[in-house]
Amino acid sequence: MRFQKKALLVLSVLVLVSCAKKLKPELKDVQIAFIADAHFQDIFAEFEDANYKGIKNPETGAYVNIRTMQAQLTSTRLFNENYFAFFAALDDIVARGIKYVALPGDFSDDGQPVHVKGLRNILDAYAAKHGILFFATTGNHDPVKPFTQDAGKTDFLGEGGKEQIITSSSENLKAEVDGQLKPIITSEIKKWGYKDVLNEMASFGFYPQKEYLYWETPFSTYNYKNYRFQKAKKESSINQRVYPVDAHNFHPDASYMVEPTPGLWLLAIDANVYMPNKDLIGFSENPKDFSGARIGYNQVLLQKSHLIAWVKKVSDQAKKEGKVLIAFSHYPMVDFNDDASPEMTQFFGDEKMQLHRVPKEEVAKTFADAGIQIHFGGHMHINDTGVRTSDNGHTLFNIQSPSLAAYMPAYKILSIKNKQEFEVETVVIDSVPNFNSLFPLYEQEYAHLNTIKSATIWDKDILNSKSYKAFTQWHLKELLRLRFLPDDWPVALSETLLKASGTELLLINTSNKAKINEQLALEKLPLNQFETWTGFDMIFDFYRLRSADALAFPDIGATRLKQYALVCDQMKQSDDALFQLWGTIFEKSRNGQPSNHFKIDLGSKTIESINE
Repeated sequence: MRFQKKALLVLSVLVLVSCAKKLKPELKDVQIAFIADAHFQDIFAEFEDANYKGIKNPETGAYVNIRTMQAQLTSTRLFNENYFAFFAALDDIVARGIKYVALPGDFSDDGQPVHVKGLRNILDAYAAKHGILFFATTGNHDPVKPFTQDAGKTDFLGEGGKEQIITSSSENLKAEVDGQLKPIITSEIKKWGYKDVLNEMASFGFYPQKEYLYWETPFSTYNYKNYRFQKAKKESSINQRVYPVDAHNFHPDASYMVEPTPGLWLLAIDANVYMPNKDLIGFSENPKDFSGARIGYNQVLLQKSHLIAWVKKVSDQAKKEGKVLIAFSHYPMVDFNDDASPEMTQFFGDEKMQLHRVPKEEVAKTFADAGIQIHFGGHMHINDTGVRTSDNGHTLFNIQSPSLAAYMPAYKILSIKNKQEFEVETVVIDSVPNFNSLFPLYEQEYAHLNTIKSATIWDKDILNSKSYKAFTQWHLKELLRLRFLPDDWPVALSETLLKASGTELLLINTSNKAKINEQLALEKLPLNQFETWTGFDMIFDFYRLRSADALAFPDIGATRLKQYALVCDQMKQSDDALFQLWGTIFEKSRNGQPSNHFKIDLGSKTIESINE
């Protein structure tokens, strides 16, 4: 009897200790990796319903389905080489022993079945072999519309370097052109809607799993105290997770919150909003009746008020239970242009430079007041940090994760030191095995473009890239030449700026020559060094800074950055309003918040760079 009483006493103590840990967990030294905008395409996959392998690589013998280099160099993302970069990032994460990986949207490229299935197989393999838990949220490319739709691309790479059409329906085809390759028809190239994407990616946060300690959505009727897996599973149906977009239509909301380990709450926010067309009357599941989701939180404030209330509830509960709450979604919550958006709007116009995607100040204030302190976003393919404090004194740190499919190719690591202190590190993916294995196929494409005398042929020097990072720099440079300059830049300024030497830009105010000479002597910068670069180089470096922030400093060089500082100072004193704006924009782009390796203290609401 005495032994039984002692055993019961020990058991009671263990239960009390277990409960205490659940109520006030100690969370430290936990790491989460964030891979945003992977835009994964399974280039080695074969279509299940089409007798087409793709094109054969003359060096490796493998068959691949890839897009043309021309398509890549006129897009803000790579379609092919990022396949290899994704594996390199995952292997780096494995080597570091990180067990939690978040994918803040655009994990696929247009939610195509062949690519989403391929991604699932890879994540399943890494989960099984390395014990990694993956948590995804939706981006505007997964899904493109709330409902599945027929789709296709005209710019796959085909035999002889020609473009190959691959589409899910013959109805998408236009009249054939002489010399055109025979189109490939396969349902594997559709653009999946919510139901199909989430079903395929179910085990990566979108639905409850037995290993989760807790899981809920904005529509859950249970709470943390009475949580049961079977109850969560029953309520997780996407048909029950919908919100009204108008009087007749309801769209899915894939948001969820999960506790993967004691003390950590990951809040995955689905900020996709698909606005109904103005002429839509009544109920519809036709994708064409709704816009794509590209804007993000500005539309969330209009269409998804239920999310704000839910975030506030989750945040309050996290504080009550002593949890660390980390939010992530596809879209930024804070201005991602180093607060240069007002000047950029004047300079480029509000329809250029993706300025329509800049969140209003109300977004940051709303979610800061709702309780979000740390948020990881993607969408913009940039490395950036934004900080906002609301009128009520609540501070939000918005951390923009770069894309593996663009310059600077990188992912983020959040290290939780304790409930108040966090460290964020940006890991550049430079060395990528096999990144250049497709180059022989691009040689065929280039030869074909030469034969037909293409007016927009790309620079073949990109095929001399020695590393994946160098390849993404070439991608950005060609993207600037082939798309950004023609589409975004004021003609009057670009023509003047592009042709000017650095010396001419420095001496834009001839009356300041004596003062300039003093500054050059002080900075030990010979005037003739300004002759080594032009306005095009300055514009390219602006895009490098905009994409990579301080990660671009080594690529640009300390001397060139000093030269730019002097040039910008002179531009801001110019009589030309556009030059004044350009000088201000450039300066802001190189003087933002810490974004590479830094620490956040929620107690003091401060962010501080970690110098290595």
